Amino acid sequence: MAIRAILWDVDDTLFDYTGADRTGVLRHLAEEGLLDGDASPAPVLERWQAVMEEQFALFLAGELGFHDHRRGRARGFLGIEMSDAEADAWFNRYIAHYEAAWCLFPDVLPALDALRDGYRHGVLSNSSAHNQERKLRRLGIRDRFEVLLCADELGCAKPAPEAFLAACAAMDLPPHEVVYVGDQLTTDAQGAVAAGLAGVWLDRRGQDAPEGVLCIKGLHELQQALRTLLSHEPRQPH
Repeated sequence: MAIRAILWDVDDTLFDYTGADRTGVLRHLAEEGLLDGDASPAPVLERWQAVMEEQFALFLAGELGFHDHRRGRARGFLGIEMSDAEADAWFNRYIAHYEAAWCLFPDVLPALDALRDGYRHGVLSNSSAHNQERKLRRLGIRDRFEVLLCADELGCAKPAPEAFLAACAAMDLPPHEVVYVGDQLTTDAQGAVAAGLAGVWLDRRGQDAPEGVLCIKGLHELQQALRTLLSHEPRQPH
C-alpha cells in the first residue's frame, strides 16, 4: 500500500482539547461564582461534557449552526432562559479561559517534523472551518497542512464516507493512498477504513484496540504504523 498523504484530526489528536476545556471551564465557573471550592469538580465537569456532546451532535447533524450550538451549551449547562446576547457573552467568557490554555501535545511537532518530507498533510475536522483555521494558526502549525476541511463547509461530518472522500479529492489522491489519524475509534479510524482510506487510531488513554484496528498510543509510534501499512503486516506497532 503506497501512502502518499496523512489526513489529521485536530481536537485531542494534535491539540489538547480535553485539557484546555477542563482548565478553561473550571477557571470560568470559579470566576462566575458557580464553583464550590470545597466540593469535587467531577459532577460539574460531567454535566458540562454531557451538554457539550448533546449540542455538538445537533451541530454535526446540521440542526444547529456553530454559534447556536455554543448558545445551547450555555443555556443547557445553566438551565435557564437566556437571550442570544446573554448566552454569547457568558460563553465568550469561558472561551477566553479556554483559549488561554491552548497547547499542542508534546509529540506533535516531532511527529510533523519527522513526516514532513515523506508525506503530504491535510486536516479533516468535525468542527467549524473558522474555528480550526484560527486555532491551527494560533498554535503555529497551519502552514504544515495543504488543506483544511471541516464539517460546516462540507455539509457532512465524519464518520460519513463523504467527508473522508471529499478530503481525498481536495488532495487529488485516491482514498487508498491516504491514511487518517485521529483519537476517535469509530468516528476516525473505523470511519476512514469504511471510506477506503487507511485508518490509525491514536489512543492516548491506553484502551484496548479491537481486532483489526491499527492503534498507536502516541504520535512517536506513527512512523512504525505507516511502515506496518506499507508492509501489509497485521501486527500492532510497538
